[in-house]
Amino acid sequence: MGQKEVVLYTDGACRGNPGPGGWGYVLLYGPHRKAASGHAAETTNNRMELQAIVEGLKALKQPCKVHIHSDSAYVVNAFKQGWIQNWQRNGWRTGKKEPVKNEDLWKALLAASLRHTITWVKVKGHADDELNNEVDALAVEASHGRTV
Repeated sequence: MGQKEVVLYTDGACRGNPGPGGWGYVLLYGPHRKAASGHAAETTNNRMELQAIVEGLKALKQPCKVHIHSDSAYVVNAFKQGWIQNWQRNGWRTGKKEPVKNEDLWKALLAASLRHTITWVKVKGHADDELNNEVDALAVEASHGRTV
């Protein structure tokens, strides 16, 4: 039997950058659906984008084929354009020899993704994608301390 195929929508939000932040995800498998969110008192939007994906992947109880939908070019491009491999090869340094920002969360994301087969899908934020709008609302609410 092959891996289960799931869809994971994620988003992060921050009031001020840095400032209070939140993350949210919706995980879909057939008729099953799980939503969650979390809060950070002092953070950045990019950290919340990454945290949402880490938390969504950690919610999976077995290896899956995961279609991750994110409106974060920062995250999606890191994988689709090979930035993450370059950062690792260069000792977590950018092309300009500067430390990669959010290295701790990039490493957590890599660790959480090891057992899964992942497809990255870039979605347009604040547009007509209903699930992206839902995870955006979860993240914004979480930035105010209201989590699910």
